[in-house]
Amino acid sequence: MKKSIVVLSMLVFAQVVAAQSGFHLIKKTVIGGEGGWDYLSVDTENKKLYVSHSTQVEVLDLNTYTKVGAITDLKGVHGALAVPKSGRGITTNGRSNSVTIFDLKTLKPIVELPTGKNPDALLYDSFSDHVFIFNHSDVTVTAINISEGKVVGTIDVGGTALEAGASDENGTIFVNLEDTHEIVSFDSKTLAVKNKWKISPGEEPTGLAIDQKNHRLFSVCHNELMMVLDSDNGKIIAKVPIGKRVDGVVFDPELKLAISSNGEGSMTVVKEIFPNEFKVVETVKTEPGARTITLNPINHHVYVSTAQYGETPPATAENPNPRPKVIPGTFMVLEYGMK
Repeated sequence: MKKSIVVLSMLVFAQVVAAQSGFHLIKKTVIGGEGGWDYLSVDTENKKLYVSHSTQVEVLDLNTYTKVGAITDLKGVHGALAVPKSGRGITTNGRSNSVTIFDLKTLKPIVELPTGKNPDALLYDSFSDHVFIFNHSDVTVTAINISEGKVVGTIDVGGTALEAGASDENGTIFVNLEDTHEIVSFDSKTLAVKNKWKISPGEEPTGLAIDQKNHRLFSVCHNELMMVLDSDNGKIIAKVPIGKRVDGVVFDPELKLAISSNGEGSMTVVKEIFPNEFKVVETVKTEPGARTITLNPINHHVYVSTAQYGETPPATAENPNPRPKVIPGTFMVLEYGMK
């Protein structure tokens, strides 16, 4: 018995050491242009990277890092994702309260559909074959059949300030409610709300990821905490310290790593040692403004986007908390991988 315990302990230690071997910058790709940014996503089947950028989505080749096209004329685009089985992709357009479905080969728009107010994050759920659009300002979720190009339903999840969601790929969708510090779940087919869980002491959750195998949710919060919950019952399993100004998080199921992207200019790498034990194994320096993140599960690389900043304008009565100015032509994607 003692020998088996020693072997198990050595295995766990080896896993932690492996996780501590370090993420490093693999590639910096300067796209240029002007304007802000939000989500980015990987299409592993077609080897493309979709990067939101002001009024368009930049499309990069994952092998060469060259820009292969753009989805243009979008109003305040937040995110884009591909659904390869349909041959289509979709964008969320925050200022026009709409989504644009586009052709994956040509990148040309197919149809624009109405949503709730300020459509923000989005995800594809293979269990229901629906794309879910999380409308930040009116706290609704729009369900879309992307193959048919139509809205199939709307869910009012209550609360305020809807953020990112995750799917267990078994019939349940989870989404963060930022202002009420909660996670709400609903049925991906019937669209009926199931549960609403408080995540205290976590406050203002934004990004959300899931370990589908071990039923664990990772909700990253503005008070510098990653809250880990049981996705079956909402029980808080752990709270882990992370960086400032977080917005995104991903989970790598093979490496068992949850990685948060922090707008201060860092990534926090959290190891799932056991389903009930989590440990920060690394804090990776990125660049200020790199607050959203996506994962390539094939090579375990992660991508963040940001730009260089200039001076911060003086505070005024109209704008008491001004943001530093973005330097035109510096918008970029940063790729990180393990050593």
